[in-house]
Amino acid sequence: MSGGWWSSAAVSHGLMALFAMGSWISVNSLWVEIPVLVGALPEGWNLPAYLSVLIAFGNLGPIAVTITHHCAPGRLNERLAIHCIQILAVVTSIFLAIFWSHTVAVAGEQRSVPFLLLTFVLSLVCCTSNVTFLPFMFRYPPQYIRTFFIGQGLSALFPCIVALGQGVGKLECKSVNGTVKPEHLKENFPVQNFFWFLFVMLSISALSFWALTQRPAEAQQDSPPQESANAAAAKDGEETRRLYNGGAPVSEEQVQVEEQPPPQTFWTPRNVFLLLLLTVSNALTNGVLPSVQSFSCLPYGTVTFHLSVVLGNIANPLACFLAMFVVLRSSTHLGFLALAGGAFAAYLMALAALSPCPPLLGNPAGVALVIVSWIAFTGLFSYLKVVIGTLLHEAGHAALLWCGISIQAGSLIGAIVMFPLVNFYHVFARGQECVDNCS
Repeated sequence: MSGGWWSSAAVSHGLMALFAMGSWISVNSLWVEIPVLVGALPEGWNLPAYLSVLIAFGNLGPIAVTITHHCAPGRLNERLAIHCIQILAVVTSIFLAIFWSHTVAVAGEQRSVPFLLLTFVLSLVCCTSNVTFLPFMFRYPPQYIRTFFIGQGLSALFPCIVALGQGVGKLECKSVNGTVKPEHLKENFPVQNFFWFLFVMLSISALSFWALTQRPAEAQQDSPPQESANAAAAKDGEETRRLYNGGAPVSEEQVQVEEQPPPQTFWTPRNVFLLLLLTVSNALTNGVLPSVQSFSCLPYGTVTFHLSVVLGNIANPLACFLAMFVVLRSSTHLGFLALAGGAFAAYLMALAALSPCPPLLGNPAGVALVIVSWIAFTGLFSYLKVVIGTLLHEAGHAALLWCGISIQAGSLIGAIVMFPLVNFYHVFARGQECVDNCS
């Protein structure tokens, strides 16, 4: 498989996107299947709370990887670690498809112990991927980090499309003895089939990574470029000039050796700002806003909710694709981009807080505004995260490790903040289905 189409950049980008797709597809799949699972498992509507806690415990993986990097620098074989966690994810998805509905008696009550244990393993894999996949990306030219984030966007889009085809969350309002009651429609295919779909996607991701490692040596960089080349990134708004020609490394003889500038510390004010911005972005996109999406959308109808989810997930990879061609390097521009995304986030939070009677209820303008807000919010922050990832790629291998840590820390902070507000303090009110909640 050497030469020809197999060595083309298009194949590299395709394999990279499929590899990145496996990073969070497990957790995303579990979340979109929640409406079906709550009706089939004994935990009922407490299941989302269990899932949030298990994902939080999944951060034990990133903590272990970070400690390993600190205590034994350079000892962690990232390629081997990625192979291991991908195999673990594939095997776990097989057991999940087979045993997801099995229950065990605990303290006299039936509990979904197999499902919860397997969910924890998948959460551990997903959380660990941020601090293993991203540092591995330092072996590739900067444009591949954008392809990587496109793949991460697909990890949310694909399960969402399959869940919509499954008919998740569909209901009809039927009159029974003069009383209107909601009736949930039967899914087009069972949960077990959905989990087999997850197994297929994880297998494709693992095979794509294996294919990346088997490609000709000239299609990737086995040893990271010297970080001193990063200084050129600030000139004329161009990409950092590394030992690449058209996305593939070139020989040392083709490069004119220049005097190396003195090494610079990573912890500059600009890099700290980028990491803080990345942490806040992920807190909003992975923790805060997803916790209240149903509260902000469902008062306008299930169609509005589904359109917001699907179109928002489409906006994610599209924004990452835009970053392939347009990269904003100015900290000021990135700050304004974050403020614009924050404005849409504030509007969506206000809608959730006013649920079940948000403004413009029953007005097409209200429906359009909430859908556009979700698209803009997701698109702006997706683009912001890709650009920050690109800039940190230019700062070296350690920067990508901190990039992964920031992503995971922000997601965890957002989830921890929202969990008690939603589940214990009930700050956000859920409207009753098939009932006028605002009359």
